[in-house]
Amino acid sequence: MPEFPDSIRTRADVDAHLKALLVRDARLVAVAEKCGEVPLRILGAGYAGLVKIIVGQLLSVAAAAAIHERLEAHVGRVTPDSVLSSNDQDLRDLGLSYAKIKGLKAIADELQSGRFDLASLGGLEGDEALQRLMSLPGVGRWTAEIYLISALGHPDYFPAGDLALRKVVRLVVAAEELPSEKEVRGIAADWSPHRAVAARLLWRYFAVLRDREGINL
Repeated sequence: MPEFPDSIRTRADVDAHLKALLVRDARLVAVAEKCGEVPLRILGAGYAGLVKIIVGQLLSVAAAAAIHERLEAHVGRVTPDSVLSSNDQDLRDLGLSYAKIKGLKAIADELQSGRFDLASLGGLEGDEALQRLMSLPGVGRWTAEIYLISALGHPDYFPAGDLALRKVVRLVVAAEELPSEKEVRGIAADWSPHRAVAARLLWRYFAVLRDREGINL
């Protein structure tokens, strides 16, 4: 039996994966010492969780949170029905782009029609679930990987296209230039099967560095 769980659902799960990760790559020990507790970062599975991730595409955490808060105030409970019944211009006024509105409504229609079942993803192998998610309108690899990590608790995905992660990976490996997404995937491969906690650790490190005066990321 492994010393770490097959999914990440609790604080203890994060700690178990983190312990194994730091043994695997000593460069991350100093990072962990600066970060304190690594956040669990779990979202609810289902449409509401996916909506929250899509809202956050290409936005800062603060901007995404503000738009999502306005969306919840506008529609109440975020469901396929509540989004489909909302006027596009009203959603646009909340700060959502037309592309995101189109994607959110198209996904809602897929779910309502029964053509797609988000609940079934938990029973699939990771890569199959990833490809199924990426078949949805408006869901690219970053969104799909974030959903697998944050909603389904998958322990071994690393969203290498995430700009914050790319910036911090550059610091970890002491690279002169910002590594490409492909290069980051190669680096993160060495952190398997703990890549989801590696992502959580490096997001936390990014936040710590941004809070320190004089750090330019």
